[in-house]
Amino acid sequence: MILKKLFGFDPSVMKVKTEIMAGVTTFLTMSYILAVNPDILSAASMDRGAVFTATALAASFATLVMAILAKLPFALAPGMGLNAFFAFTLVQGMGYSWESALAAVFIEGLVFILLTVFNIRELIVNAIPETLRHAISVGIGLFIAFLGLQKAGLIVANPATFVSLGEFTPSTLLAVGGIIIGGVLVARKVKGALFYAIVAVTLLSIPLGITRIPEGFSLVSMPHSLEPVFFKLDFHSLLSPNMLIAIFSLVFMDIFDTLGTLVGTANKVGMVKPDGSIPKLKPAMMADAVGTTVGALLGTSTTTYAESTAGIAEGGRSGLTAAVVSGLFIVALFFAPFFLLVPGIATAGVLVIVGSFMFDAVKKIRFDDMTEAFPAFVTIIMMPLTYSIAEGIVLGLLTYVSLKLFAGKYRELNLTMYILSILCILKYVFV
Repeated sequence: MILKKLFGFDPSVMKVKTEIMAGVTTFLTMSYILAVNPDILSAASMDRGAVFTATALAASFATLVMAILAKLPFALAPGMGLNAFFAFTLVQGMGYSWESALAAVFIEGLVFILLTVFNIRELIVNAIPETLRHAISVGIGLFIAFLGLQKAGLIVANPATFVSLGEFTPSTLLAVGGIIIGGVLVARKVKGALFYAIVAVTLLSIPLGITRIPEGFSLVSMPHSLEPVFFKLDFHSLLSPNMLIAIFSLVFMDIFDTLGTLVGTANKVGMVKPDGSIPKLKPAMMADAVGTTVGALLGTSTTTYAESTAGIAEGGRSGLTAAVVSGLFIVALFFAPFFLLVPGIATAGVLVIVGSFMFDAVKKIRFDDMTEAFPAFVTIIMMPLTYSIAEGIVLGLLTYVSLKLFAGKYRELNLTMYILSILCILKYVFV
């Protein structure tokens, strides 16, 4: 049977209808990224229409690779941590052009492919303390939520206190309403909760005059051209010390983001074997790496989505579920006018809620040991305060090594951690 050969679909224990419904559920749950990603990357001066097309195509391609190569029901799309790092750290924070940032993502994808092929990723994963892995996830969540609160107008700049509570304008109140709507729908376990929250805020913003429908608006149109972002990679800055640190951070984030999502998702739906292993983990990681590389050429990045749990919970067990998600992203290309109409306040609530999802990892941090707890705290707090995911990772790592070393727990450190800390110190000395 062709479905079994292509997607690992076993008709003796699986149903086509169940796999299709699982795919639709996963797509609805993660489709908010079609509105959020263009909004975030436009902050890096990228063309919103082109980024929308790149987002849909990259998600479709990477998910199809997952369906065929790994034959698992996992979907991929641009990740919230990676796109925030791209726009607000690489471009706005470090001053690189978005073309240079795309080149960094492309190189990171190639590195990820090599690490997967030669099984080196396990060595890196094992070298980084578990506490820091969880802290990075929490820190990115806090950073993303902070971005959402800014977009909502709830947090504004203040010359005396740096930040303060913003005014409750109609726009801000609507953004708050979006957070509440999204939170309630998630709490009630509504499939596609974040997507529906975006739709609700967008529709409410029209009569309030916040969103204006352009003349000749049509819900359906031909896809926007990729030309403004397609193959626009600039490799000239790749050898600078800061960019090398950035590429390392991208690799680091992608490895743990992907592995953490795969492990977490598989655990939630009982796909982990008794010995703790996950079937087809290596091809799944390869699909993510290939998706990241091709996504950079298209004009964005991709990672495995935790929202895949929604479809798996509906009964999706094969690559057919992922193939359905892939097809729906292609269909979404023709609904660009709606997704690009979405105002920033509509995606603000999603950023806050997704940030709260990522904060879940804080309970896994060892707060009973100061040499574990304080580095985790530094990692988490410094990401939003420095407006940089990379700085949070670097400062957290340096704090971890310092505390372990001077507290007499140097035996808990490995050679890789010493090497990484030296590289981080050199970054601050010479950059």
